[in-house]
Amino acid sequence: MQRMWIELDGLANLRDVGGIPTTDGGAIRTGQLLRSDNLQSLTPSDVDALLGLGLSDVVDLRSEYEAENEGPGPLVGHPEVTIHQLSLFREWREGVGEDKPDERPEVLPEKALPWVDLKPTVELDNPIASIYLSYLADRPDSVVEALRVISRAEGASLVHCAAGKDRTGTVVALALSLVGADREAVIDDYAASSERVQQILDRLLATKTYAANLRDRPLSSHLTHAETMRALLDHVDAEYGGVPGLVERLGWTAEDQQRLEAKLRG
Repeated sequence: MQRMWIELDGLANLRDVGGIPTTDGGAIRTGQLLRSDNLQSLTPSDVDALLGLGLSDVVDLRSEYEAENEGPGPLVGHPEVTIHQLSLFREWREGVGEDKPDERPEVLPEKALPWVDLKPTVELDNPIASIYLSYLADRPDSVVEALRVISRAEGASLVHCAAGKDRTGTVVALALSLVGADREAVIDDYAASSERVQQILDRLLATKTYAANLRDRPLSSHLTHAETMRALLDHVDAEYGGVPGLVERLGWTAEDQQRLEAKLRG
């Protein structure tokens, strides 16, 4: 399958998941679901290009700290685009949840970066898959709402985090799996971010938000290995009978499913 990379000046990891094969011989519709890294560096021409692709909704999976520290991006407040801020981290703010101290996260918002050593809520043999599964355990509200945004978007939706590979990869894999995308094609799409890792890191290292936490980590630690997504999906199969069984437990409804299928399959 030919990957649908989209080249823009301000993004390193933007692609359309359209064309991914489905198990019944069909394919995911193009122009409906995009995935990328952080949108902070979009140029005016990049914004025009995204609008030209029909962009109507952005699912921002960054933590509250990341979004606040980076400041408003070029699409914030744009009349044609709705931003949905849906962190996948447990987060706590002063004055919120003080009556339930046991529910506070172990790490406060100023440490809520994707590569800080958060202890996973769920432990699998694959440590990175454990982190991905923890997103689902910690923030089922954000996961389900992200999928609903994709299903209800008037135009194209774009899912992103900082690098566009871990949090983004998890949500996109769920969306694709729910509409019958071929398992190996879903895994291949996740792993494709490795092709752009150096460019992704170059962009993040240029920011105050991420530089200190990335500077001394080897490139190999950022790669998206196929076995990671395979471990996650295999666990979901074993424990929940597949992605549909999992998201149903998170609050996903039959109506949600119908909308997503209509959006991504037509």
